[in-house]
Order: sequence, then structure tokens, then C-alpha cells
Amino acid sequence: MPTASINNTKIEYTDTGIEHASPVIFIHGFPFNHTMWKEQTELLADTHRVITYDVRGHGKSELGNGHVLIDFLVDDLFAFMEHLGIQAANVVGLSMGGYIALRGIERTPERFLSLVLANTKSEADTNEAKTKRADAIRTIQNDGVETFAENFLKTVFAPESFDKHPQDIRKVRKMIEQTSPQSLCSTLIALAARTDTTESLGKINVPALILVGEHDQLTPPAAAQSMANRIRDSHIHIIPDAAHMSNLENPEEFNTQLRDFFE
Repeated sequence: MPTASINNTKIEYTDTGIEHASPVIFIHGFPFNHTMWKEQTELLADTHRVITYDVRGHGKSELGNGHVLIDFLVDDLFAFMEHLGIQAANVVGLSMGGYIALRGIERTPERFLSLVLANTKSEADTNEAKTKRADAIRTIQNDGVETFAENFLKTVFAPESFDKHPQDIRKVRKMIEQTSPQSLCSTLIALAARTDTTESLGKINVPALILVGEHDQLTPPAAAQSMANRIRDSHIHIIPDAAHMSNLENPEEFNTQLRDFFE
């Protein structure tokens, strides 16, 4: 994998597909890495320039100075685009990736050609959600990453996915367990501290696709519908038989929506 030095931090990425075609940048969720997009990368490689990267502190990317806010992750995204010579891109973000994309388009809309928001929402954390983030940090510090991973998997996958997609469950468990405790805790604080981007949704003027798993408890269909109601040129699709990891739980449906959108 190639490496870029972004804001004094080593970021690992992939850059495949057609070099001069319209670029699509995939941003993974917390606490995963770029490999969660394998099927989607293969899907678009024949028609687009496809880029994935490990967000700082995830996968093989460094954590840097350990200070993480969503705004700093947006800084990384824009610096990364400059490193690749990309002025504007189609951006696909799942969960945390969606938070980065939404804050990015709020700050610098001209960087975006289109937007795919998967299993994400514009609202900031409620007090209850912030408390849960604090509980998760305590679990990591007191009981270890393996216990955190076990708990986290139950919140992001639908119960039936444990029988239907055991390989994906194992893959995601490994992603989480290979993330350092410091990266996990720093990013959890960033997620709890993120800004609310709801007010800026009405200013989005690029095509947008909103995808959400029908069983998603973390960013439920109602939150997705709320975004769709505010973004003018948007289309929403609820992915059946999926919770928060809709691109892994129902890749056929997810990929159909993605392909149709980019066509």
C-alpha cells in the first residue's frame, strides 16, 4: 500500500481504477479500516478512479499526536486530496466516514462532486450517546480491546448477521482488535465532541445518496430520512436485512444502489 505524509502523520491508502476518471473516495467507519470497502472498490474500479484510506489511528495509518477531532480528520481528507492532485471528488462515507464527509462539505462544498452517506446522521451526540462513549472508553481501559470489540459487534451487526456473515464478523473483529487502545479512546472522544451539521444540509447542492440498514440502531432510518428531507437533490434507500454495517450485511443491495447512483 502507498503511504502519504498528511499533516505530519503517515496515512496508508489505495488508489486503483482508471487514473483520469472521476474520483471516488471511500471513508470507513469507526473503528474499522479501508478493507471494509473491498467489494465496493472492485465494483467501481472499471468506471472510476477509486481511493480508500485508513483514517488516522486506524488500520496502518499512524495516530499522530493523538489529538483527534472530526475537524482534524476533515483537514486530513483535504490534505490527502491535495497529495493525490484531486480538486473535487465523489465522497462515500459510512458512519464516522459520513460525519467527516458532512463536516467537509459544510466547510468546503466545492471539494465535493457528489455524496453517499451510509449509516450516518447529521446530529451531534446526545448526552445519552456521550455517556455511552465514556462507558466504551472505560471498557477499553479496564477490560481491554477484546471485550470492547465483543460489545461493539453486537451494536453494529443485526443479530441474524452473526449466522449469515460469520466471515465478515471475524474480519471486523480483527480490524477492531488491531486498533490501539489510544486510537480507540481518542476517536471515541472525537465522535462525542463532533459538531451538528443539520443546519447546513439545506445548502448541499450536489447529488446525494443516503443508505441505511433497516435494523440500524445507531443511526436509524428515521435519522436518514431526516437528512433526505433537508438535502434537495437526494435519494434515500433502506437496505433490508442489514443494521449498521449495511455494505457488509447486504452487499448485493448496497452495491446495486451505489452502481445505479454513479451511473
